[in-house]
Amino acid sequence: MAYQKLQASRALEVLLSDTIDIPNPAMLAVDSTTTGSGVAKLIDSAGDFINKGIKAGDIIYSQGNVLSKVFSVDSATELTVTVAIGTSRTYKIYSQVTPQNGCILYVGLTGDLKVNTAAGDTVTFKDVQAGSFIPVQVTRAWASSSARDIVALW
Repeated sequence: MAYQKLQASRALEVLLSDTIDIPNPAMLAVDSTTTGSGVAKLIDSAGDFINKGIKAGDIIYSQGNVLSKVFSVDSATELTVTVAIGTSRTYKIYSQVTPQNGCILYVGLTGDLKVNTAAGDTVTFKDVQAGSFIPVQVTRAWASSSARDIVALW
């Protein structure tokens, strides 16, 4: 009897969003801690954002499950972002230079799961049970989903 064998080499805890895709952990560009704060800002005196190739549209995962996006690179140490990142917060910026080809999702807590597929479809998987894998290439898991503790696998 044939069976599907899942062998992922990368994983990332998913932060649900109706507007921001799941970043590929292979595209990690910056892993640091903020040194200042401001309205719609991410400030890091060690950032070196220009030399590290940070661009508008790059995705930020920050301490406290804060999800944001780079709106603009203001200097080597300051970004304008969609959600401000406070002082002394760890953060990671994932580059979005290459197109997202999707990931498989593992669902930790039962619920409905609304996703965007790599082909651009938006669908809702109803009553996904805890411990299930979604065998579809996914680019986004929506905040309106009731399923939780989701892990993306590549």
